[in-house]
Amino acid sequence: MSTFLLVHGAWHSGRCWERVVLLLESAGHRVFTPSLTGYGDKAHLLSPEVGLDTHVQDVVGLIHEEDLTEVVIVGHSYAGLVVSSVANEVPERIAHLVYLDAMVPEHGETAVDVQPMTQNLIDLAAKSDSAWRIPPLPEMPPPFGLFGVTDPADAAWLRATLSDQPVRCLQQPVRLDNPAVDLIPRTHIHCVGAEPEGITRRPVPATQPNGSPARVWQLPTGHDCMITMPTELSELLLRIDL
Repeated sequence: MSTFLLVHGAWHSGRCWERVVLLLESAGHRVFTPSLTGYGDKAHLLSPEVGLDTHVQDVVGLIHEEDLTEVVIVGHSYAGLVVSSVANEVPERIAHLVYLDAMVPEHGETAVDVQPMTQNLIDLAAKSDSAWRIPPLPEMPPPFGLFGVTDPADAAWLRATLSDQPVRCLQQPVRLDNPAVDLIPRTHIHCVGAEPEGITRRPVPATQPNGSPARVWQLPTGHDCMITMPTELSELLLRIDL
């Protein structure tokens, strides 16, 4: 039995993983899908003070409360920053880092450093009445849809679960100064369906920090693959060797 800790990205909540949870649990594994502060059942906690550090402590706190060890931690999108800093704090409890179509930072970088187009969203928010929060991105015509979700029913469901994103999350730097983090094996899963203009993905180095060859898998779908391809995503996660 493995322990999966699935961390959602910006605007989303833990509910986005529902289809994947059913598949992983039916295969006999433990799965945790917390909603970070400011999203989902914690949307009422949204405030200008919520930042990346808040979300890191959300996840570290859960790991300690549940006494989780040998964790396969999956960070989607923005949560690539979150899981990186979590691993920095509790590397002894992390068995594998999975970057799911995610921002992959270096020590001291912010979301803007990793994904420069993020600054455009911050600038737009600065011109609004609530400069500290960024509303969810608008739905676009197919093949882009809402975070890559184009099925009308799925898009409507997803839209109802989204919350605003605190700007502070995109401006606080990641901490990756614990040498033990480099020993944790990594897997990168890229969604290679239609990608909106302006989104960039850093190349994955051929060698992982622990010296092993890089492992990069692809899914032919949009960004929210946990909704559009839950079976295929679950099958990839179950292939991870611990």
